[in-house]
Amino acid sequence: MGKVRNILQVKGHAVYSINPDNTVFEALEMLVDHNVGALTVVDSQEQFLGIFSERDYARRVILKGRASKETLIREIMTEHPITVTEEDSIEDCMALMTDKRIRHLPVVDAQSRLIGLISIGDVVKFIIDDQRHIINSLEHYITGTHR
Repeated sequence: MGKVRNILQVKGHAVYSINPDNTVFEALEMLVDHNVGALTVVDSQEQFLGIFSERDYARRVILKGRASKETLIREIMTEHPITVTEEDSIEDCMALMTDKRIRHLPVVDAQSRLIGLISIGDVVKFIIDDQRHIINSLEHYITGTHR
C-alpha cells in the first residue's frame, strides 16, 4: 500500500487557505471558486491553525441560524484537526477518515508545517488505481504477456 507522499506526488502540494479573520461567506466563495470541500486556516505568518469545511458551515452556521457575511472563520473553524505526515500509509488514512468520520486530512511535516491536504476522494482514487494496477499485472502474469 502506498503512502501519503504518493498522493501528493500526483495531486501536488497546493493548498487553498483562508485567514481566520475572513468571513464564512468569503470562505464559501473560495470553496466554490476552487471546487473544493475544505480550506485550511492559516494566520498572516502562514501558521496552520485549523480547517474550515462544508460540514463546519452546515453545523455551525446554518443550523445555528448565524449569518455567513457576519460570522468569522475563527468562530466556527475546526481547531487542531487530525493531521498526517507524508510517511503515513494510505490504509491508515482510510481507517482514520472512516473511524473519525472526517473527509479531509491536512498533511504536515516534522515541524508541523502544512505541506498539503488530502481528501477522502484522493484516498479512494489512489486505492482504486493501485488495485487496478495489481489486477492488470496479475492478468499479464497469468496470460504470459507480462512485461
